[in-house]
Amino acid sequence: MKIIFLGSQGSGKSTQAKLMAQKLNLPYIEMGQLLRDKSKKRNTEAGEIRQALEVGDLVSDAITVKTLRSRLAKSDCKYGFVLDGYPRNYAQLEGLPRDIDRVFFFKVSDEEAIERLIKRGRHDDTLDIITRRLEVYHKDSEPLIAYFKEQGILEEINGSATIESIRQDLAGRIQNENAKGK
Repeated sequence: MKIIFLGSQGSGKSTQAKLMAQKLNLPYIEMGQLLRDKSKKRNTEAGEIRQALEVGDLVSDAITVKTLRSRLAKSDCKYGFVLDGYPRNYAQLEGLPRDIDRVFFFKVSDEEAIERLIKRGRHDDTLDIITRRLEVYHKDSEPLIAYFKEQGILEEINGSATIESIRQDLAGRIQNENAKGK
């Protein structure tokens, strides 16, 4: 099963994506972490990634697509994966396999997302950077929601619900999908 979790930063998608990956015994792939890890290297690409992350911009589509394709080529992704936070815009769709099964979109207000991210306390979670990332998200990522809806694979999730109620909701949706497929 190939599943994508989308939503703004602070929407709760990463928490649920990790839980889903464990439940389904699939690799959990967080684009943000892949890029943060890549930024620690000593090359031009890493420098470009660091620069984008420091100001809350998106890393270039070319680097992002290349990074994802490299990760999906690994043998553990042969039977599926749970992808967190990708794609971020239309150009990044080219990095995706065409046979995505489900896209879960986590909806949460900007105010709630900001509150959650400030509490998280990561070094790049300053109010200015969070605000910038949310602006970029609304401009570049939200149009993808309509695209995945047209594909018939989008399911909206109330990101303001409790972690446990969302986990149960998702488990039920996946169980229903598996029952249909049998």
